[in-house]
Amino acid sequence: MKEITRINHLGLRVKDLDTSRGFYEKLGFVFLAGPVGPEPVAIMEHPSGVNINFILNANPKCEDNVLMDTSVKNTGFTHVALEVTSYQSALQTIKELGIAITGEVEFEGAKFFFIRDPDKNVIEFHQPASS
Repeated sequence: MKEITRINHLGLRVKDLDTSRGFYEKLGFVFLAGPVGPEPVAIMEHPSGVNINFILNANPKCEDNVLMDTSVKNTGFTHVALEVTSYQSALQTIKELGIAITGEVEFEGAKFFFIRDPDKNVIEFHQPASS
């Protein structure tokens, strides 16, 4: 469809706005608005233009990521990949923030590592292979 120009935002269901907001602020996201609307939703945006809508109605008793932490592989988006200019710098920053690295991969010159947010959503930091 030629009318699509980019991803406008990511919708991310979370248990607690304050917890999620604090985590994503560490990654450089800025709180814009919320909670608003019937769900309700809160909005944060990174200076790079990545926008996240937190949907604030997750089951507070949920302890697992139903797409990643079960033997049954359900359909759905499994992670978001954020492109970085420097793998090493991003990795060092995450370590300094005390956020656990859940995996590191190098594949055909591309380097990426993974973390989990407070609701166990997977975030990938991806440095593409040099051209």
